[in-house]
Amino acid sequence: MPAPIAQLLPHRGLVRGSVVQLSGATAIHAGLVASVTESGGWAALIGTPRFGLLAATEMGANLKRCAVVPDPGPDPIAVAAVLVDGIDLVVLSLAGADVPPSRARAITARARRTGAILVVTDGRWPTVDLHLDARVAGYRGLSAVGGRITGVDLTVEARARGHQPCRADVAVTGRAGGVTWVAIQDDSVPLKVAR
Repeated sequence: MPAPIAQLLPHRGLVRGSVVQLSGATAIHAGLVASVTESGGWAALIGTPRFGLLAATEMGANLKRCAVVPDPGPDPIAVAAVLVDGIDLVVLSLAGADVPPSRARAITARARRTGAILVVTDGRWPTVDLHLDARVAGYRGLSAVGGRITGVDLTVEARARGHQPCRADVAVTGRAGGVTWVAIQDDSVPLKVAR
């Protein structure tokens, strides 16, 4: 995980064999794929045709270590079940579906046995080890008269099973052809999103 988000987690990173639910801003998805592939792991993206591959690359992702299945057909869960056997990180979009508990248990057990991390988005998985939610809190680089967006501020909440929820504000900023993740200090005042 990017360092400021890892600080929110009980083990300072994702635990092999766990199931993680991601919701909210997609920057966290790209940061996760970048962290895994940059460190030599393999990632698979299932049912996410609009995933920001360029954003992940700018965050350090190695796309040679990514399998992309934009259209997994009628049963994306079956595709995920196969990929957890040999891939370190499997990101599965449920496309709004609710997964039956019996089916989820079988795939969760498989991920635990192989040490894969299964990340589910856009739907409901009955039991997860960790839920990460990232919401846009503001943008950087804009002023009252215009400008160019150079970063985004996120409010990230982590809810790990058996632990108190943790929350942090994180800035994701473009710098020198790359992207940095930094915890926002109290003296930083980003431009807030109009609601």
